Amino acid sequence: MTNPPDNSDTTHFGYEEIPVAEKEQRVGQVFRSVASRYDLMNDVMSLGSHRLIKQFTIELSALRSGHKVLDLAGGTGDFSIRFSSIVGETGQVILADINEAMLKVGRDRIIDKGISNNVDFAQVNAEELPFADNTFDCVCIAYGLRNVTDKDAALASMRRVLKPGGRVLVLEFSKPKNELIGKAYDAYSKLWPVAGKLITGDADSYRYLVESIRMHPDQETLKTMMENSGLENCKYQNVMDGICAIHVGFKPAIQTSQ
Repeated sequence: MTNPPDNSDTTHFGYEEIPVAEKEQRVGQVFRSVASRYDLMNDVMSLGSHRLIKQFTIELSALRSGHKVLDLAGGTGDFSIRFSSIVGETGQVILADINEAMLKVGRDRIIDKGISNNVDFAQVNAEELPFADNTFDCVCIAYGLRNVTDKDAALASMRRVLKPGGRVLVLEFSKPKNELIGKAYDAYSKLWPVAGKLITGDADSYRYLVESIRMHPDQETLKTMMENSGLENCKYQNVMDGICAIHVGFKPAIQTSQ
C-alpha cells in the first residue's frame, strides 16, 4: 500500500477516505482517547513484545554520550527515558509529539522519574519540523509514521534536521512474511477493538489503529520512500516475521543539493 499522491484531496483514515484537512484532527481525537492506556494497549497489539522491540530499536540508534536525538511521535516517553540515560548530561533528547494529551503523559512520566537536565518537550507536526537543519544525530519515530498524513513530507523533514551521517529510525507495525502467521495475526488483531473497549472504554479508536496498520506501506515500499526522501543505505529488519519492522536510513555525509 503506497502513500496517497501529494496532490490528492483525500487520504485514508483507517479504511475510510476523508479530506486531507480532516485527518490531523481525527487522528488527534484517537490519541487523546487512548493516551492514558497507550503503552498497555501496545502490549496487547504486539503480543507483549513491544518493550523488547523498542530496546532492539534503541540498540540500532548507535547513540552515544553527548549526542542529540529527536524522539518524534514520542508520546508516552518510553524511548525518551531510555535515550536520556544514553546521551547523558552533555547530550539532549527532544520528546516531540503532535498530540497534547500524549505529550502530557510523556512529560509527567519523565518528571516523575526525576529526569530534568537533558529532556525537552515540543508539540510539533512531523511534516514540518521546526528545528534547524543538521541538528540531530538521530531521529526516531516509533509506531507513529502510519498516522502521518503526508509520510513523504515527514521523511524529508526528518532528513533535513539530521546532521550529515545521522540516521532515521522508523519502528512500525508492518506486513508478516509468512502467510499463516499473517492470517493468524489478522484474526488476533480483530480482537483489539474488543480489548480496547474493555481496557479503555473505546472500541472505535482501536478499530482505527487496526485499520491504520493494514493501510501502512509494506517494508519494501517504505524503504523506497525513505530512499526517495534523500536517505541512503536504507534497510530494514523484520521482527516477529514482519509483524513489526525497523527501518534505518542515513543522511549523506557529503551534502548534495537535495
